[in-house]
Amino acid sequence: MKKKKKINIVFSTNPNFDYSYEDNGCEVEDVPYNKQCLYVSIDRKGRAGKEVTLIEGFIGSNNQLKDLSKLLKSSFGVGGGFKNGDIFLQGNFKEKVFDFLIKQGFNVKKKGGR
Repeated sequence: MKKKKKINIVFSTNPNFDYSYEDNGCEVEDVPYNKQCLYVSIDRKGRAGKEVTLIEGFIGSNNQLKDLSKLLKSSFGVGGGFKNGDIFLQGNFKEKVFDFLIKQGFNVKKKGGR
C-alpha cells in the first residue's frame, strides 16, 4: 500500500486538525475526439538519427491512449508506443497520420517544418 503524502503542513498541535492528502489517483475526464487538438510532428532527437512520427496533445485515460496507439500502429503496420501522453510511430508518417486522425474526428495540426 502506498504511503499517503501530507501536503502543506508538517506538524500540528491541534487535535482536531484534519490533514489534506495528495490525491494521486485522480480520474481524467473523457474529452470527445472533436474537442481535442492533436499536434503531429517528426522527431529525431535522442533516437540515433532515426525519424519517428510524434502525436502530442491527447487528453484522456491511459487506456484510451493505448487504444489509439494500437489503432495507429496496426493501421500503418509500424512499431511504436506511447509515453507521457504522447504517441510515437517509427518512421515518417506525418501526412498519413494527419489524414487518418482527421477521418477519426480529431482536430489536427501539423507541427514543425517539412
